Amino acid sequence: MNLEFDKPITRTSPVHAPSSTAGQKPRVLQVGKFYPPHMGGIETHLQALCGVLRGEVDLRVIVSSDDNRTVEHTLDGVPVHRIATLLTAFSTPICPAMVARIRASHADLVHIHLPNPTAVLAYLASGHRGGVVITYHSDTVRQKVMGRLFEPLLQAILRRSSAIIATSPNYLETSTALQPHRDRCHVIPYGIDVAQFQQRDPAAVDRIRRQYGDRLIISVGRLVYYKGFEYVIRAMTQVRGKLLLIGDGPLRGELGNLASQLGVADRVIFAGEIQNSGVAPYYHAADVFALPSVARSEAFGIVQIEAMAAGLPVVNTSLDSGVPFVSLHEKTGLTVPPSDPKQLASAINRLLDNPILRKSYGEAARLRASKEFGVTLMASRTMSLYRGLLT
Repeated sequence: MNLEFDKPITRTSPVHAPSSTAGQKPRVLQVGKFYPPHMGGIETHLQALCGVLRGEVDLRVIVSSDDNRTVEHTLDGVPVHRIATLLTAFSTPICPAMVARIRASHADLVHIHLPNPTAVLAYLASGHRGGVVITYHSDTVRQKVMGRLFEPLLQAILRRSSAIIATSPNYLETSTALQPHRDRCHVIPYGIDVAQFQQRDPAAVDRIRRQYGDRLIISVGRLVYYKGFEYVIRAMTQVRGKLLLIGDGPLRGELGNLASQLGVADRVIFAGEIQNSGVAPYYHAADVFALPSVARSEAFGIVQIEAMAAGLPVVNTSLDSGVPFVSLHEKTGLTVPPSDPKQLASAINRLLDNPILRKSYGEAARLRASKEFGVTLMASRTMSLYRGLLT
């Protein structure tokens, strides 16, 4: 197991000789579930990674389409093939044509982002004989039946892999699926364009502050169960301030009703979905960032890096995942037990009431984001892995 984030990685599984000829860039096929503008943490990661790797390798991306049409286009210089979805089962798009696309790619390396049963089935059926790299983003947590059905296929692709990327040492240590394959596991944390969130737009920040006032807490993410937004709403009964929730999802109505029942609807604002390019001023206008996640489906919490890059202290939860690895307790913010609105409120109040502590944690957060979670560093670590496998 390699925990030396920034050192070249030694090959641990055999890789067939590259099909690229001398002088040509290696052909790398990225296989994901979806790709932006489809919103999501893995999708954002894949786009950021490809944005840098496209200058280093001959890159293609294969993902599922949102409907029954196959669409091929180039997005920000990255060729993206969105394969027609025949149907969706257990939140998994079924795309039979993906098998032939992988087979026809003649890629030196296929890089698959899991969990994604469709990609695993397609890859195993494709007969591809080059190297395969797995980024293991998360266990299958809530869909227990699907997880049990998928386990044999998951273990098959992990055994077939040349290397496995875990996004934090915490997740690697706590994922039972990865334990039989630790000799091929390498930790490469997520990275973002830190500068995008460090740049301040004073006019936009002033507008947001005039609209919402001071003592502003911000949370960002899809309104789904594992984000734990109900607990930060419950915490608001004990917090003097306003909560701004950025994102949308199936729990929007339920969370709105909860805020009304608790008498905090006037201090809980649902801002809806805001594209990544427009969210930075909200971070700069806020005083505290809260990530109240309650399940290890929240494997990392990339939004923490965004908030940290903007200089915000973070209140997160002590999940057995990468969440507390990103923002460190009593260094870049505060970590509290999951599903505990009382302690969540106490941590938020502590930061809101102490501007010196808030500034200290915020500055440390900005430094940690720049040093550890930049997209260029993430891509260079990934390229080091690729080179080790291909040479």
